[in-house]
Amino acid sequence: MDEEKIKHIVREEYGKVARKRSTRNTRNAPSMSCCGPNPSQAKGQSFDDIQGDTSCCGGSPKPSLESQAIGYSVNDIQAVPEGSNLGLGCGNPLGLASVREGDVVLDLGSGGGFDCFLATKKVGPTGKVIGVDMTPEMIEKARHNAQKGHYENVEFRLGEIEHLPAADNSVDLVISNCVVNLVPNKVQVFRDVHRVLKPGGRVMISDLVLTRELPESIKESAAMYASCVAGATLKDQYLNAMKQAGLQDVVVQKEVFVPVEFLLGKQFTEGVPRELIEQYSNAVLDITVSATKPNRRI
Repeated sequence: MDEEKIKHIVREEYGKVARKRSTRNTRNAPSMSCCGPNPSQAKGQSFDDIQGDTSCCGGSPKPSLESQAIGYSVNDIQAVPEGSNLGLGCGNPLGLASVREGDVVLDLGSGGGFDCFLATKKVGPTGKVIGVDMTPEMIEKARHNAQKGHYENVEFRLGEIEHLPAADNSVDLVISNCVVNLVPNKVQVFRDVHRVLKPGGRVMISDLVLTRELPESIKESAAMYASCVAGATLKDQYLNAMKQAGLQDVVVQKEVFVPVEFLLGKQFTEGVPRELIEQYSNAVLDITVSATKPNRRI
C-alpha cells in the first residue's frame, strides 16, 4: 500500500472520529482506542469474553476508562475540556516526561487536544504548547476545545508530522501518543523531530511496535492502518529509526504486551483457529520511549 493511500485512509478515518465525537458526550461514548483494554484486565477472562465485535477502532471502553487504564489519573481526565479526550492513545507520555515551566512542547498528532491541554498546566503561562495534526476536523475540534477552556498558551497547526510546521531549534520537548505508527516513513518523522528540537531537547513518545512481523492480510488492511496495527514496525526498527535521525539516549521507559485479540476483533479473528491467533499473542508491544537531541557543545 503506497504512502499517499495510507495518508488518505488515516485522514478519512480520523476525520470521521472527530465528527462523530462532536455530536455526543465523549465522556460516555465508546472510544476508538489504538490498543484496547489494559492487558492486566484480561486475566482470568476467556478469548470470547474479551473479544469485541469489531477491531479496536469500534468496540473499546469509554474514553475516560480507557485513559485510566493506560496511565492517566481521574484528575487528568477531569481537568481538560469535555470532548478533548477521544480515547485514541496507547500510553501517557506526559506521565514520564520531565516538563519544565517555560518549556515549548510539541505534540505529534494532537487529535482533540487532550495531551496538549494537560501540558499547558505544566509549562505555565511562560511556556507554550503546539499541537500538530494532519486531519482538518481534528484541528477544528481542538481549537474549539481550547476556546471552551480559555487556554492562552496552546495552539493547533494543520500539518503532517513528517514535515512539521515549526521552526528549527524551537522546541524543548516533543511528545506523541500512538501516532508515529500511522506514518510509513518513520525515519523522516524523527528527522523532523530532530530539526525542530533545541539542542539538548527531549522526546517522549508512546506507541505500538512489533516483536514479530504480522501476516500480510493485516499489514495490507486499511482498517488495520487506521487502528494503529498495520503500520507498526518491529521494535528494533522503530528505535533504530530514532537513532538514524540523529537522536541519542534512546531508551524504552515502559513496555507491555497488548493481546492481539483486542487489536483485531472478530473482523480478523472469527473462524481463525485459536492456535494460529496465539502465535501472535505476544506480537504487539505498547512502549513509551525517550530520547534527546545532542547538545551542540558535545
